[in-house]
Amino acid sequence: METNNKVKVVLDQILQAFESGQIPEAIKIATFPMIDVPCSHWSFNNRLILFLSGSADARGFNQWKEIHRSVNKGAKAIYILVPCFKKKVDEDTGDEEKYLTFFKTAPVFRVEDTDGEPLSYDEIELPDLPFMERAKEWGINVKAVAGNTKYYGYYNSTRKEIGLASPDESVMLHELAHASHQRVIGSLRDREKSLKEIVAELSSISLCKIAGKTAYATLGNSYQYIAHYASKLKMHPHKACLKVLSEVEQVINLIIYNDVNGASTIQPKQAQAA
Repeated sequence: METNNKVKVVLDQILQAFESGQIPEAIKIATFPMIDVPCSHWSFNNRLILFLSGSADARGFNQWKEIHRSVNKGAKAIYILVPCFKKKVDEDTGDEEKYLTFFKTAPVFRVEDTDGEPLSYDEIELPDLPFMERAKEWGINVKAVAGNTKYYGYYNSTRKEIGLASPDESVMLHELAHASHQRVIGSLRDREKSLKEIVAELSSISLCKIAGKTAYATLGNSYQYIAHYASKLKMHPHKACLKVLSEVEQVINLIIYNDVNGASTIQPKQAQAA
């Protein structure tokens, strides 16, 4: 069988399942253990600030000192918002109440900018995941992050980093597909989010099957994920997948063969027009 035909066959099988509706139930995806650190209790906005800083743990100077770690000389703080309250007594009930008056900023330092005693979550190790060599070849750092209720993984193109909160291979391949997609079309910035996510998820489930992994174990999850983003485009999941099919083939070929064409005649400009 021609090498690229294998990609086409797998994609056809998945698309047929999507079209027929013969999809297994979604299953729960395993995550790495959660960590109980101060930022776990921060507001969503402050956790977003932390995420954008490229870390999963940040604390104040004295908080690091309490666990026998020191902030590196010259490290720059990131600033989070801290609510400030005042107390007042209800004249009718006599109960003391707190009310928000304003917000102030507080400096915190990323764990990456500290040294000292090891942390419990430093021991999280990645399993043997498929196509890790391609990520390394592309200069992408793949690391494990503590269990997260907001996402299973992420790809940060600026830092060239993949963070995995799950040992499931489909998560790794979804994020690697984002990196491959960026290489295929040049930039993900102007690509509509729904289409980017459909490309990544369809690529992920296809790569799982090609790599001999538990592809259909998470097919239900993939279908629901794609259906969610297809609904934003007002499209059936099968039709949405067809819309990005040429891009998906190139994304997969680039990961497997480091060539967008594989053994086919697909041209890069087709992806631009899809």
